[in-house]
Amino acid sequence: MEEQGYLLEMKDVCKQFPGVKALDNAKLQVKCGSIHALMGENGAGKSTLMKCLFGIYKKDSGDIILDGRYVEFSNSREALLNGVSMVHQELDQVQQRSIMDNMWLGRYPEKFLTVDDGKMFRDTKNILEDLDLDIDPRKKIGQLPVSERQMVEIAKATSYSSRIIVLDEPTSSLTEKEVELLFKTIRKLRDQGCGIIYISHKIEEILKISDYVTVMRDGQWVVTKPAGEMTIDSIISYMVGRTIENRYPTKDNVVGEVVLSVKNLTSAGRNGVEGISFDLKAGEILGISGLLGSRRTELVETIFGIRNKSSGEILEHGKLVNNKCPRSSVNNGFAMLTEERRHNGIFANLSVEFNSTIADISNFSNAAGVLNKKFMREKADWVVKTLQVKTPGQSTKIGKLSGGNQQKVIFGRWLLTNPNILMLDEPTRGIDVGAKYEIYKLIIDLAKKGKSVIFISSEMPELLGVCDRIMVMSNGRLAGVLDVDEELKHNGQETIMHLSSKYLE
Repeated sequence: MEEQGYLLEMKDVCKQFPGVKALDNAKLQVKCGSIHALMGENGAGKSTLMKCLFGIYKKDSGDIILDGRYVEFSNSREALLNGVSMVHQELDQVQQRSIMDNMWLGRYPEKFLTVDDGKMFRDTKNILEDLDLDIDPRKKIGQLPVSERQMVEIAKATSYSSRIIVLDEPTSSLTEKEVELLFKTIRKLRDQGCGIIYISHKIEEILKISDYVTVMRDGQWVVTKPAGEMTIDSIISYMVGRTIENRYPTKDNVVGEVVLSVKNLTSAGRNGVEGISFDLKAGEILGISGLLGSRRTELVETIFGIRNKSSGEILEHGKLVNNKCPRSSVNNGFAMLTEERRHNGIFANLSVEFNSTIADISNFSNAAGVLNKKFMREKADWVVKTLQVKTPGQSTKIGKLSGGNQQKVIFGRWLLTNPNILMLDEPTRGIDVGAKYEIYKLIIDLAKKGKSVIFISSEMPELLGVCDRIMVMSNGRLAGVLDVDEELKHNGQETIMHLSSKYLE
């Protein structure tokens, strides 16, 4: 295999789960010193294929050939020791421990039956410096921004002398500047002879960083081509099996009177928001933009009662509302889809049915507190069908679904509460282009029904494509509010970026 330049070959890989064939003769060929993008809609089989490679799942049939050797790893540790690493989208790190602790967890260097802290520090520093990362190895992981935590995971992968590194949605929480730093690191690893498997739904990003692109659909291989021979339209067509003429639905919502007024809102704590004032109108989609650390999430968490406000007012239809906790916010007609679905969005070990209905569980029980299971199944079925959730059934644990399908269930959960004000924090994060379109359409349809939507996103094109106005945050303060017109759509990214840095020190 080495003579052909293939560092990794996966051939005719099949994997069956109860009720669904996740992989159907899937294949992937990765060359030495290349960045190979793996694309497909949610449920296409990308993550399942990588988990078969990494030893998390046992394939039913097919071959995995690494560096000329037929392999089948029984667990992730075995994969790591054989030079295969995987950096997951949802980082699983020990927040209260140092970078070097996280780097060598489970394999600490020893000296006289104790941990050799000196060697651990030196080795960690050398690995970080080799990737041009100027970070103190003694610093706690929890004190780092997401971008640096991501870099530490990549550094950890190289500490195993990995020749294959799988990156799953590595830029989903990064700013443009941080993405460029990540790309620099990835290219350096490629130039050292690594094979990088890069999973992302961001097509522009794929075309910028990749040497080759493989597209999967319904568990099967569709096409592999050099990235230079692909376009945005051709990738979308391969992914969804059809042509999508427009990436954003036609906007025909009508903006009405003011529904929500936020006045001088300040939240408690050193990382809160300060003096935020804005209006939200009926039928309006209000976008919130800002760099990492701009505290967009902190703003909606304060409105929703997750964070305590220290001053300011929230008025709904001119009347003061006291969203002292999420339950009272739901009772007041608010709903919030959180950014970190794994940590505070899903109950991973519980069913799709439970996760679909939990936000409005009181409506599914009688006076004695007995749940109406038939009604719950009906509503969960509505969520699955309306949002086209790919799942074997409602009883399937939501943790078994792909990240995008988990996000769809959470979105449907909040739709069942019939909110008047829906706050969405990165609702399309980790979701493929076809599913994104359906989410955009749902948001616009809600606005057409007079609902008010607050839409946080790190992707400026989708804010410009979906929103009526964009509110720009900078360091916990409001930097400006822009109407989305044709001029802003064509030339607005520079204006938004300028406002995003307005209050940076």
